[in-house]
Amino acid sequence: MLRSHTRDGFFEPVYLKSVQKFHGPSGGSVIRKAQKVLVGALSLFFLCVNTIVCFVAIFPFALLKALVPLQAIRAFATKQVVVLGQAWIGVNSYFLSLLGLLCLRLEGDVPQNLETSYLVWSNHQSWVDIMVLQNALNRRIPFLRFFIKSELFWVPLMGIAWWALDFPFMKRYTKEEIAKDPRKKGADLKTTQEACEKFRGLNISILNFLEGTRFTPEKRDALASPYKNLLPPKSGGVAAVLSAMGSQFHSLVDVTIFYPKGPRSFLSLLSGGVGEVLVHVDMVPIPSHLARTKAEGEDADWKEVQEWIRSRWAQKDELLSRMKEQALVK
Repeated sequence: MLRSHTRDGFFEPVYLKSVQKFHGPSGGSVIRKAQKVLVGALSLFFLCVNTIVCFVAIFPFALLKALVPLQAIRAFATKQVVVLGQAWIGVNSYFLSLLGLLCLRLEGDVPQNLETSYLVWSNHQSWVDIMVLQNALNRRIPFLRFFIKSELFWVPLMGIAWWALDFPFMKRYTKEEIAKDPRKKGADLKTTQEACEKFRGLNISILNFLEGTRFTPEKRDALASPYKNLLPPKSGGVAAVLSAMGSQFHSLVDVTIFYPKGPRSFLSLLSGGVGEVLVHVDMVPIPSHLARTKAEGEDADWKEVQEWIRSRWAQKDELLSRMKEQALVK
């Protein structure tokens, strides 16, 4: 299956016509900068308003989940919160697409099934990646959940919304903290397994950024990565998720994101600096023996998960190289 869609923005063509008419092809750089600032400010204002409106709608259900211990009530509240979360993403995506701020070109096997569970992973280059994934997969697969640093619970509005949506919060420890207290080693993986346990029997999509941080050439060189376009993948999170609910997943949704203009910041996205984004999706069956992976430390299972991930990562690296070559040709 091959799906592709783009939407051209309307600010840029209108702007170019007016600038060339009144200032000539090279005149108007000041106007262009002013336009970007204006578009960025208006975009940020709209996204903030949409977030506040959705939070107001979500808050009563979050309160219900917090105060009523009955499982049936909590399940009902979670379902309503998910619907509102999908609406929030849908409105954001429509707005960004309408203004030409985020134009996706989807390629590959794009899933269309809300009645199953998926393991999802992607390369990671920018904070924009989250919005790209939400835009590409919203209402095509069950609502995306990903692991969040525990400190982010205190982010105004969003922290409560993430909690109500059952996003797993994780406490990550530095090497120095683990050295002082060895009991903290592996605590994040244990938290991952415990968080996934409550998703058993539910249709859910679990997102992992296997690189653990955003890719830069400097980080790649510092880590001596064997890949040109990726950092070495970390297997622990995936193994923990597979250990907790591997048999529940229909398949792996392997997403590769490429920015022809290069990775951009969130503020650059809002001011029109991202342009077209290529999103390639591979639907990959999860080997049955890996779906029964045990906890970290059981060598046979652990090594096979690592080998599977490395194989997929090598293919992703080659795909990104081809995407770059095609972008240069254009």
